[in-house]
Amino acid sequence: MSETKTDQVRVLPCAKRVRVYLGGQLAVDTIKSRLVWEHAYFPTYYFPADELRVKLEPTGDTRTANHLGTPVGFDVIADGHTAPGAAVRYLDSPTPELQDLVRLEPKAMDAWFEEDEPIYGHPRDPFHRVDILSSSRHIRVEIAGQTVAESRNPRILFETGLPARYYLPLTDIRLDLLEDSDTTTLCPYKGNAEYWSVQLGEDIYPDIVWIYRTPTAESQKIAGFASFYNEKVDIWVDGVREERPDSPFS
Repeated sequence: MSETKTDQVRVLPCAKRVRVYLGGQLAVDTIKSRLVWEHAYFPTYYFPADELRVKLEPTGDTRTANHLGTPVGFDVIADGHTAPGAAVRYLDSPTPELQDLVRLEPKAMDAWFEEDEPIYGHPRDPFHRVDILSSSRHIRVEIAGQTVAESRNPRILFETGLPARYYLPLTDIRLDLLEDSDTTTLCPYKGNAEYWSVQLGEDIYPDIVWIYRTPTAESQKIAGFASFYNEKVDIWVDGVREERPDSPFS
C-alpha cells in the first residue's frame, strides 16, 4: 500500500504489530494500523474500525470541525470498563482514507505496544532520527550569570527538528543547587525523564534539568547523564556562547 498525503495531513501504513490495552483487555491487536500526522510534530496511530476488539458508543457531543474533518466522539467499552470520549472518527474527512479509521486517545488507554516493546508518549516517527555522540567539547552552563555545570565529557544528542542537547555527567553538575521535582515526561525515543529545578538564592528555575535514568535501548549512551534546556540557560561550547534556540520548548 502506498503513502497517502495531502497538504494538511499525511497517512502512512505501518507494518508493525500494534497492541492497545484497556481495562486489562486487548482493545486493538493489528498489523494494519496507520500513522497519521495530524500536525507537523509527530504521528498518531489510527486503526481500521473492524480491527477494534472493543465496543464504541457514540457520545452525542458536538465537536468543532478541523482540517481532518468533523470529529465524532465515542466512548470505548471493554468488558464493563469505559473510557469516556476516548475514540474519534472523521467520517466526512477530506482525506478519504481517514473515513474508515478510528483514533484512540493515547492517555485514555492502559498500555500501548509496538511488537513487544512499550510506546512512550506517541509512536516513533520513521522520518525522525536521534544520534548520540560522545564528545570532548568543553561545555559550561550558566544560569543568571552563575556557572551551574561544566564538563569536558558530554554526550551530545542530535534529534531531528530540535537543538543539540548536551548531556553531562552528574559529577560535573552543581548538585547542591538542584531541587527535586515531581515532573516526569515520556519520549518515544528516549523513555521516561525525571526533572530537577535549580535554586539560586531566592530564585527558583523550575524543571530546567532532566535525566533519563533507564532510557530506551537505542539511547543508553545518555543513561545517568543530565541535560539543561538550551532555550532557558546560557551554554558556552569551547568558550563560545551559543544563541538560545527557538523551539517548541522556548
